[in-house]
Amino acid sequence: MAALRRHAGDGPRERLQQLGEARLSDAECLALLLRTGIRGEPAEALAQRLLRRFAGVAGLAVADARELAAERGVGPARAAAVRAAFGLARRLAEAALRPGAAVRGGGDVARLVRDSVRGSGQESFFVVPLDRRNRVLSVRVVGTGGVDSVGAHPRDVFAPAIRESAAAVVVAHNHPSGDPAPSAEDRAVTDRLTASGRLLGIEVLDHVVVGDARYFSFADEAFGEIGPSA
Repeated sequence: MAALRRHAGDGPRERLQQLGEARLSDAECLALLLRTGIRGEPAEALAQRLLRRFAGVAGLAVADARELAAERGVGPARAAAVRAAFGLARRLAEAALRPGAAVRGGGDVARLVRDSVRGSGQESFFVVPLDRRNRVLSVRVVGTGGVDSVGAHPRDVFAPAIRESAAAVVVAHNHPSGDPAPSAEDRAVTDRLTASGRLLGIEVLDHVVVGDARYFSFADEAFGEIGPSA
């Protein structure tokens, strides 16, 4: 079926109705939040300016509400609407890994990590203890580090798993560089944690390395896969 053409009178709202939100650009989605533009600058043009000013969606997601409100054409009400939208997006990501939710794959973990560390310049190491049905018992940050490294001692990783009688864990950390390719140290940590888990009877199901738009799953490595945007 031929793609629907965009006519001059078609705004973001009409395109949303015709194509669905997944087909809208970042500027079009933001324009719908802003609702209207200002004199000489329609809503979509205003949205494009804000995305340039804050270096895209990722920068806008961590922008301070007062800084956003100070931008011409925004103000406190629109700034609050934008902040609330990103807040809902974060809660949606967190909902996938709330206690009782089943971990379906590395993408679930990657979404949580990415939203939790967005805008951070340091690595954080997460452990997700699971029950025998791979349902989440909790989500813990067990280490933070500099740009290039993060401490992940087996004692710290498995302590919450032992306390919660976990059958398995998934571990994850972010790369502030944005590149999810695992380092030699990441591989060594994975091997060390896997070996420690065998001794404790707690299986390490996966180690997920999270970048800006992709993630790497050690569980998927045998298939040569690097996860898509999550």
